[in-house]
Amino acid sequence: MHVLILGGTTEARRLAELLAAGTGLRVTTSLAGRVAAPRLPPGEVRVGGFGGAEGLAAWLREHEVDALIDATHPFAGTISFNAAKAAATAHVALLALRRPGWVPVAGDDWHEVHSLGDAAELLPTLGRRVFLTTGRMGLAAFAALEDLWFLVRAVDAPEGPHPPRMEVLLDRGPFTLAGERALLSRHGIDVVVTKDSGGTATAPKLTAAREAGLPVVVVRRPPVPDGVPVVAGSEQAVGWLAEQGAFPDAGRNLT
Repeated sequence: MHVLILGGTTEARRLAELLAAGTGLRVTTSLAGRVAAPRLPPGEVRVGGFGGAEGLAAWLREHEVDALIDATHPFAGTISFNAAKAAATAHVALLALRRPGWVPVAGDDWHEVHSLGDAAELLPTLGRRVFLTTGRMGLAAFAALEDLWFLVRAVDAPEGPHPPRMEVLLDRGPFTLAGERALLSRHGIDVVVTKDSGGTATAPKLTAAREAGLPVVVVRRPPVPDGVPVVAGSEQAVGWLAEQGAFPDAGRNLT
């Protein structure tokens, strides 16, 4: 059985590791290629786009894929909808693997928005020194905010339009609470912007912001396409594959 994982996340890499542990499956992980030096999972790896839903459907047929698992970043909305269309066209079983989103707790000052554009519109009312942790894509949404200063943290250097007053910090999580506290203090940050990526790797910034009494603009994630089953962890994805008849009973011990 051939399983295609649309990857690029910790959960996708963990799933590939689980499936490489003697399941007898052929596992291919597809990476978008937006990160210069990605952490490669075990198994076969392909890098680059498919050419939309039609291209993905053709790839599924050509490579005789039996199950497709969309384990992309929660904000990679386009590929998720392309995956749903392609799976339906090629008659391939599809699962979405999504880590749970963050939930505010007592003491948080969250301002939830639906897009980066909404975040940019709200920012001038909240602060002047912004810790922008939404990645290198989408900085154009903040390019007109000339009166605000931005600390932009990303894995790779950003390109294209960006805020005129900006410092870039190239770094990759996981991050520590002590480190996030020091960063907010050192740069005089008074407002934080983040996508609701979920997980623990970048969550310490939320705790540090809460402790400092800082407002946090949270961009909510797009929905999973209608009708696509969703699990929250890699082990659950293995269980779903077992339900699809992916491997002998011995493989079920992976979960």
